[in-house]
Amino acid sequence: MRLLRPIVIAIVLVGLFFYYTTYRSGTFHLVNSPPSKVEITEAASEEPLDPEEQNNVAVYRKNIASVVNVTSRALTLDFFYGLVPQEGQGSGFIIDRDGHILTNYHVIAEAQRIEVTLHNRKKYRASIVGSDRSHDLAVIQIKAPDLQPITLGESKNLQVGQKVYAIGNPFGLSGTLTSGIVSSIRPVQEPDGVTIDEAIQTDAAINPGNSGGPLLNSHGEVIGINTMIASNPNVNQSAGIGFAIPVNTAKAVLNDLTTLGHVRRPALGVVTIPISPDLADQLGLAADYGLLIVAVAPGGAADRAGLRGGSERAYLGNEPIMIGGDLIVAIEGQDVQDQQQLAQIMNSHRAGDAIKVTVYRGKRKLDFRVTLAEARQKV
Repeated sequence: MRLLRPIVIAIVLVGLFFYYTTYRSGTFHLVNSPPSKVEITEAASEEPLDPEEQNNVAVYRKNIASVVNVTSRALTLDFFYGLVPQEGQGSGFIIDRDGHILTNYHVIAEAQRIEVTLHNRKKYRASIVGSDRSHDLAVIQIKAPDLQPITLGESKNLQVGQKVYAIGNPFGLSGTLTSGIVSSIRPVQEPDGVTIDEAIQTDAAINPGNSGGPLLNSHGEVIGINTMIASNPNVNQSAGIGFAIPVNTAKAVLNDLTTLGHVRRPALGVVTIPISPDLADQLGLAADYGLLIVAVAPGGAADRAGLRGGSERAYLGNEPIMIGGDLIVAIEGQDVQDQQQLAQIMNSHRAGDAIKVTVYRGKRKLDFRVTLAEARQKV
């Protein structure tokens, strides 16, 4: 009994302590008891979009109906030589009401069946109208009513820093808009070796599935065709660096692709060497830059226009060359320094175009009108 009394007294004291410190003060409550009311903060009214947001929305609404999803299907052989279906996805955009769609060549390469899904989710079987592997471009066509063509802009005078938008279907997520700026204009090489002259580099998010979709300016006009990304090969997603083919490159070949199915590659019909100030001084040339014509293709574009190749044998290091020919310094008023610049100028034209070629013949500066031939002849 004596042992029980201290225990009882201790229990009573603990109970009194709990009553006065917790229960009576109201700090004790059930954990799961719901609050009587949830207090939230609401906006007084819907805030208007700022000018930049309004332009983003306008660009998207103007063009979303013109951007399509392109699904290509092909059959490949597996390890046991059995046929295995493969499916790839990309983007494209409608360029006229006849259902012509511009996309990348690599989106539809080797496809045995192509299906196009419009923004309204309607699907159509597509046929290949023309393809150009060297520019990574292709035109496909669908038969569908009430198509909305996109507006093709200009890529000649793009400025680093100007706003751009990309619309496409990254990872199959249709109708996705991203924005960024023109980060640079530079030549790049695609994984299959195709070189894109004056590719538009952008930080607008571009991912697998964006290929073939439009790169737009702030007016909603196409300035490029999204084609590749710089990424970790183990991740295969955007690293903030994407590239687009300039729309002027596409416009130069569109007519051939839609009417002939291939591109009539333009040819000037000359063999040239680049001229440096030192070489110009040694040869006594009238300009310290340009391309010296060492030979012309007989009956070719340059030959028919009256341009001349070299007539005197000389050596450039250990290489024999012909000197005394015309020195090309400009085409269509644009200075020409090397063969890469010449190739870029040729890529903006097609066979049959007439261009002005400015040369030095001795000390005389002459202009020639040259009608470009189709690239078949070899000099």
